[in-house]
Amino acid sequence: MKNEKVNPIESFKKETEIRIKEQGKNKEIVKAAHEFLVHSAKSNYSYNFRWMGRPIIQYPQDMIAMQEIIWEIKPDLIIETGIAHGGSLIYYASLLELIGKGSVLGVDIDIRAHNKKEIEKHPMAKRIKMIQGSSVSEDVVKEVKAHTKGKKVVLVALDSNHTHDHVFKELEMYSPFVTKNSYLVVFDTLIEEMPKGFYPDRNWGIGNNPMSAVKQFLKTNKGFEVQHDIDDKLLISVSKSGYLKRIK
Repeated sequence: MKNEKVNPIESFKKETEIRIKEQGKNKEIVKAAHEFLVHSAKSNYSYNFRWMGRPIIQYPQDMIAMQEIIWEIKPDLIIETGIAHGGSLIYYASLLELIGKGSVLGVDIDIRAHNKKEIEKHPMAKRIKMIQGSSVSEDVVKEVKAHTKGKKVVLVALDSNHTHDHVFKELEMYSPFVTKNSYLVVFDTLIEEMPKGFYPDRNWGIGNNPMSAVKQFLKTNKGFEVQHDIDDKLLISVSKSGYLKRIK
């Protein structure tokens, strides 16, 4: 037999895939990652990070996953519900700036004036547009739909109100905007796996959160598939089972 030339790039890729799969089966590291999530959430760990000067309020691991996805699919439009300080809008916009195309559309029921001002004066503002209003308002969704016209690749990230009913409505209303082979990312599914009573001052908790909404959505919507390999790769993530890829 002739010796086949080994492609080092493909070889490393396969090694990584095997390593990720084995990592997901490692009960010790999975347990350690979950304990870190619980304890770090208590101290508002995710509030400590900034991207290009703006608070991003996300776990770095999830943002690296989003970078991988965005680089892979090179979206023409990224829609995000939930703006807060605007760090994630700026993060996505900066990646699109590097790619050389695309825009970001943020939706929030209350875009606070001081945050809006900082976002609008940021160098990445040229790729960002914002809509103020409830993400599940028919008027707002109609406006969002107008922005998708002519866009070949659209990615959606849901990160606003975390109650089951709200997220389920978002899934129903925004999933049609996601193009084939792109992603619908649902943040804060981790609420389902946090200790009982972890959010005493919130309207969400076990059985009433983004994860429960995702499970209900997937029962009747077969066009999306959970990307468990992303879960196994990250381990530390607020979006376990929330990375949904449109397969048809």
